Amino acid sequence: MRSDGHEDGAGVGGPASGGSVPRGPVPGEPAPAGGPAPGEPAPAAGIGALALPYQVVAAIGLALVGVFACVHLAMVFLHVAPANTVTKSHGDAVRWWTFPEFEQNWRLFAPNPLQQNVAVEVRAEYLAADGQRRTTEWIDMTAQDAEEIRGNLFPSHVHQNQLRRGWDFYLGSHDADNRASGVRGRLAEQYLRRIAMQRLDGEGLDGPVQRVQLRSASRSIKAPEWSAEKTDTRPVHRVLPWWTITAADLPEGVVNGRTEALR
Repeated sequence: MRSDGHEDGAGVGGPASGGSVPRGPVPGEPAPAGGPAPGEPAPAAGIGALALPYQVVAAIGLALVGVFACVHLAMVFLHVAPANTVTKSHGDAVRWWTFPEFEQNWRLFAPNPLQQNVAVEVRAEYLAADGQRRTTEWIDMTAQDAEEIRGNLFPSHVHQNQLRRGWDFYLGSHDADNRASGVRGRLAEQYLRRIAMQRLDGEGLDGPVQRVQLRSASRSIKAPEWSAEKTDTRPVHRVLPWWTITAADLPEGVVNGRTEALR
């Protein structure tokens, strides 16, 4: 007891006034929540936090992803690169990897950007319910694909590329007189017939299709208003011969009366 009436140690902030005195960690006490105990290393994160077997699996998975990415980039590079020793020796492997999902071309850019709109059309000769042979009007299959793609955030790869690639395949395997160059040409013809039969199956024909005929309509893109260039935008047609439809030309699920007629 002091002479001024205050007890020793009862000042502001002292033990007697209810104040607390911070203290360091006591050995043997558990570590505070949310962190390691003082003096202990921080726990491992990421793959290191996994048990050894899972670390091995994760490492193998990452390695496979890395190898796939490197191979893919190499294949795409070889596809767009000029002809070289590697592409001459392994061109088939590069094309197998690239087509059709990863195809790259320079048509959007110089030196030869596309300057035409090309539409592929089909018409069919069918045996009507009254026994008469009838011929449909020309059906624009390219316009059908454009309608499916327009406004679609996730357009189908089929609508974007099936018909276009099929037509390019045909042009690359036939001469100007529509003569096929070997097996590839015959495959291109069958591919187009199957596409045509898929589209005709939804046209509501009242009898089996006997023959189909395809043509392309190429229209030059009109020059901009500020250009003095004069462009002829009238369509130019390439008409293919009539093809007789057989059972081999019917894709799976397509009937259109033809399957029963052939039996």
